[in-house]
Formats: sequence, structure tokens, C-alpha cells
Amino acid sequence: MKRVYVVDLTEEEKDLLLRFLRKGKSSARSQTRARILLLSDEGLEDDEIVEMLKVSRSTVSRIRKRYFEGGLDLALNEKPRSGAPKRIDGRVEAQLTLLACSDPPEGRSRWTVKLLTDRLVELGFVDSISHMSVQRLLKKMKLSLG
Repeated sequence: MKRVYVVDLTEEEKDLLLRFLRKGKSSARSQTRARILLLSDEGLEDDEIVEMLKVSRSTVSRIRKRYFEGGLDLALNEKPRSGAPKRIDGRVEAQLTLLACSDPPEGRSRWTVKLLTDRLVELGFVDSISHMSVQRLLKKMKLSLG
């Protein structure tokens, strides 16, 4: 099968990759990517690289493509992941502190994590929040309900 993205490393890039591998201070994924590039440069077929490194064919193709499009930096490093946006900001933490330090609701002798969770939602500081998140926040802020 003809390769769409041919890896043709310069001597400088080869030296850089070999030093990168010798150091061993990078992630295993980055090291695998470096090995894919070096083996591709030596002319090995995708199937041979897949067998040698125990990676998928799509991984080999993707690394070749990323090298072709953006050089070594793009091929070796992962793009930052966005992750879910934080739902709990300083305003929510401050409100939780105020609630936890205030008098408990009528008929209760003290606040519970469930009561605090419900009150944060009721007051509109968050759309939803788990009781475990509230518990972690309380622990982080060194607040005790006892």
C-alpha cells in the first residue's frame, strides 16, 4: 500500500529524536511517537512498525500525518485538551463557606452536605452539583460540619 505521508527526517531531526529517546524523561506515548518516526524514516512499512511497537495502524498513520503537517513538535506532543469547563468558581466557594458557617435551617441542629448542596442549587449559585463535589470543597477549605 502506497503511503500518503512519507517521513523523511533530516540528520538534525534524527539526532534530536535519538537524544530524546536516550534521555527517557518524556512520556511513553511521546517516546512511541519518536520511534514511529525513526522507523518510518528507515523505510519500514506500516505493518512492520505496528508489529514492532504494538500500536495500531491508525496511530502510525496519524503520527506520519502530524509530522508531515507540522514537523517534529506536532508529531511528538499532544494538543492541549479542553476538558469540561469549571462549574465551581471562587464565588461558589465563598457562598459555600458563608452557608457552612451560618446558622443551620430551622429544625436542624447543623448543616449536612446534602442540605448545603440543595441550598447552593436553590439559591442559583450552580445549576447542579453533586454532594461529593460539595464534600470535596469543604475538605479543601478545611471546613467541618461537626
